[in-house]
Amino acid sequence: MAKAIHMMIRVLEEARSVAFYEQAFALRIADRFDFETFTLVYLRNADADFEVELTVNKGRAEPYEHGDAYGHIAFAVDDVDAEHARFKAEGFNPRDVKEFHRDGALLAKFFFVADPDGYQIEVLEKHGRYR
Repeated sequence: MAKAIHMMIRVLEEARSVAFYEQAFALRIADRFDFETFTLVYLRNADADFEVELTVNKGRAEPYEHGDAYGHIAFAVDDVDAEHARFKAEGFNPRDVKEFHRDGALLAKFFFVADPDGYQIEVLEKHGRYR
């Protein structure tokens, strides 16, 4: 059986991205591998062993184009309203909290925020299938 272990995004500034993911989601550096032309930084927290891999290509000055294929990564939190307020206080500029209902029941309560490189992140309240 397969197990998801990480997702990778390319970022321009390692320190800026590491700081964002630590402040926003308590992800810390689990491993860092420096190579001649790039650096790999693996981030995780104590709640899961799934990692966000940051790839920093040395000498890159232009922002990456995300194209129209990238969607988002999602994180589940206990209280989406509290996290939304914290994100606002941190200056992360989260979008408004939304709710999706299906057949009269709450399916999801969430908001989106962009990381420093513009990657979209969905922050969902732990509920139903989103745990």
